[in-house]
Amino acid sequence: MSAETVDTPAGAAPPDRAGAPATLLPGRLRIRAALRRAAPALALFATIRLTGLVTTALWAWHTGRHPRTLLGASWDSRWYLSIARHGYGAPAPTGMWPDLPLADLAFFPLYPWLARIVASLIPVGLLNAGLLVAWAASGLAAWGVFAVGAHLYDRRVGTLLVVLWALLPHGVIESLAYTESLLTALCAWSLYALLTRRFLAAAALAVLAGLARPSALAIVAAVGAVAVTHTWHRPGPLPLRLWAAALLAPLGWLGYVLWVGARAGTGPLGYFEVQELWGSRFDFGHDTLRSVKHLVLYGDPPAHVMVVAVLSVSLLLYALLVLDRPPTALLVYTTVLVVIALGGTGYFASKPRFLLPAFPLLLPLALALSRARTRTLLLTTGSLGSLALGYGIYLLTVAGLPL
Repeated sequence: MSAETVDTPAGAAPPDRAGAPATLLPGRLRIRAALRRAAPALALFATIRLTGLVTTALWAWHTGRHPRTLLGASWDSRWYLSIARHGYGAPAPTGMWPDLPLADLAFFPLYPWLARIVASLIPVGLLNAGLLVAWAASGLAAWGVFAVGAHLYDRRVGTLLVVLWALLPHGVIESLAYTESLLTALCAWSLYALLTRRFLAAAALAVLAGLARPSALAIVAAVGAVAVTHTWHRPGPLPLRLWAAALLAPLGWLGYVLWVGARAGTGPLGYFEVQELWGSRFDFGHDTLRSVKHLVLYGDPPAHVMVVAVLSVSLLLYALLVLDRPPTALLVYTTVLVVIALGGTGYFASKPRFLLPAFPLLLPLALALSRARTRTLLLTTGSLGSLALGYGIYLLTVAGLPL
């Protein structure tokens, strides 16, 4: 598909498939109409995630672990809970590495802020509040993923895109107190706003995404790329709202990075020195290739085999996406996420998690399944579901590797 096939006239929303153009409906009615349109996809997503939660809970009880602790206080979740409870600068959570000053500054603040706000409004405790935020973000992410897929193609493709995103091998992360779902929600809706030419809304969501995770650079780049391509293909003055969006989008990410540098006293690039404490930097994929080589020559845990499989399939899907000529915003967004995931050092087992927000990679598969026979569709989704459920339990209870 080319960018031209999905653009709508400037300032206009796509027509509501149920009847009147969405722009003619009051705000609340537009939201209700959009929610009704997405209801089947959201119901399937909720069913998949609830099945995963129940299966994980049963296995956790079987192994003597509390499901709530497993879902809400594993690995990075404990750092986010510590920030929500104590703010930045507290000692590392018990038993967590690295127990070094400034280490918690590597974690962006939006998720712990939201968890703290929810805990202050509802007396459920921070751990439960963190889970509620993550689960709500997962639902909003699924809705945003559907909105993008349905806008580019139709409801069937949008629904399949949501189902495939829920059935990823690392889809269990969507149910944990992690930030990938929050980032995906903000980025998906920002992409939808870009596709429907709501540039300032896209930029505002990009600002929030920039406070959620460092990889929010992807959506910031997408907003900027839309401004550049608009200038390139349409000579003349750039619309003021597009200029404003391009300037506004980086403020969340840039603001936090600069604040970390000031807090650490190490200058504007101080955030990247904090990342070095975790062994994280960008080396253009050399560390990833070394990990793959080590797996081939010496063998590694099964989780690393799955990582190689996920990365390989992701590269194939990326090639298919590029050949399909997606809109600039989707292409830039997905490219940046793939580059960040493959080009960063350390945490080889976490790379599929870093790719969770890159849902446009699944568009070629969703489109193919939308044209497949029912038997093929059921066999494919059933196989992916079995893999996702089993592998999710393995990651949480057996693998023992950082998620």
